Amino acid sequence: MTDTLHIILDDTAMTAAGQGNILASRLIHRAHAEPGWFLYAPACALVEADRTRPGTAEHLASLPGVTVLNLDLAAALAIAQQETWATAHSQYAAQPTADRPDGAVIATTDPHRWAGQPVRVLDLTP
Repeated sequence: MTDTLHIILDDTAMTAAGQGNILASRLIHRAHAEPGWFLYAPACALVEADRTRPGTAEHLASLPGVTVLNLDLAAALAIAQQETWATAHSQYAAQPTADRPDGAVIATTDPHRWAGQPVRVLDLTP
């Protein structure tokens, strides 16, 4: 394990951030202010969050501490095998990569969604 923390916001966490969820707000602040904290918004989850709460995508994409993860070919192929794009892109983004050798934690307000999935979860339920 490294000293860095990589966190993927799923669509529920993105929506919660736009509704004033204090835990989501703290993550956004830390990703902006503290070295070693990285916050990611998978594009497909960002779209779903914006469908739920219009304006969420533009707001999150404008924050300096949030990196939007594009849908590249490898992600598209992984997503094609799943039912929902938002969940699939978040799960794909949480897997280990060269930039994130330990993978990432998925921040969510619906931890039951991730039960039985091979991901680590950070519950943002207040």
